[in-house]
Amino acid sequence: MKRTSNQSKPIVLLIDGHCNMCHGLAKFVVGRDKRAVFRFASLQSELGRRLLKEGGMPEDALETFVMVDNGKYYTKSTAALRIGRKLGWPWSVAYPAIVVPRFVRDRVYRFVARRRYRWFGRSESCLLPTPDMRSRFLE
Repeated sequence: MKRTSNQSKPIVLLIDGHCNMCHGLAKFVVGRDKRAVFRFASLQSELGRRLLKEGGMPEDALETFVMVDNGKYYTKSTAALRIGRKLGWPWSVAYPAIVVPRFVRDRVYRFVARRRYRWFGRSESCLLPTPDMRSRFLE
């Protein structure tokens, strides 16, 4: 896999493996990640729990997704905005919203996160990736 000089490791996105909205996020990112820098793991997986612990986060932090980029952990709205920035045009146009105070951005994020199962549904099993997505999942 080709990487830019400032990107030594893949960016890991930890997602709720039972959340249909999170499955949609993974599909969205894979479809637009032309440089293939993103990898995915379920928050519920052994790897996901280990990464949460390494980042000083509770192992049951299922109301957020987590972006691990070169050892730095980003959650909630900050993670979402950074993903858009990494995906490039046109998704990067949202990144200037980072200047909005995090407590405001995260309030909107939490509003959606608390309703995600009701709005998008919940899967009893983790996402079964398509063959082209499979290589992007870490377990």
